[in-house]
Amino acid sequence: MFLISDFKFLKLNLASYIDHTILKADTSEEEVIKLCNEAKQYGFAAICIPPYFVRKCKQWLKDTDIKIATVVGFPLGYAHTPAKVEEARRAIDEGANEIDMVLNLIALKAGDLNYLKNELTSAATIVQLRGGKLKVILETGLLTKEEIITACKLCAELNVDFVKTSTGFTEQGATVEVVELLRANLPKSIKIKASGGIRDKAFAEALIKAGADRIGTSKGVELVS
Repeated sequence: MFLISDFKFLKLNLASYIDHTILKADTSEEEVIKLCNEAKQYGFAAICIPPYFVRKCKQWLKDTDIKIATVVGFPLGYAHTPAKVEEARRAIDEGANEIDMVLNLIALKAGDLNYLKNELTSAATIVQLRGGKLKVILETGLLTKEEIITACKLCAELNVDFVKTSTGFTEQGATVEVVELLRANLPKSIKIKASGGIRDKAFAEALIKAGADRIGTSKGVELVS
């Protein structure tokens, strides 16, 4: 049976979900300029780039609605909270709209919830008071189902803006099952970003159907072409 919801999904503007991403350790300025030009050409929601390029991207993307996202505590997540907060503050002050911060997985696995509450509260405060959005990266491929649910409860309690599946730097990235698990354990006010290993249109659409609000990928052009 064909449902109204199916028709809505078929009308999906995939480009508007994509965080067009390059986060290689040896990322060049030429590659980031190309990324920005592609984002403008295809109408991507955001670019996600190393912090070094935030100030330049603010100029290259002026007079557009494309968001600038950058990373904090990336990719391992175990930097001390003050270091993460300073990274986030500087990125927002230089022009970032969104901060993708890796949660301290060591603290999560140790059950140190007070540490994580302080980390999330401190980061969310510095980002949101400056008008930015905080995306918390869980690296779900390294977590149990129970750990993912615990992280979701913390994120819901502390009112972050997004929960993100993965950095893309570990073997397992986003899966439909993980996105469904996140959606089942987060309030509607918190959005979901799926990232890691998203290389074709069908997989991206399946993740969106499962509940993803953003798709982080270095293959944005291929997905919409």
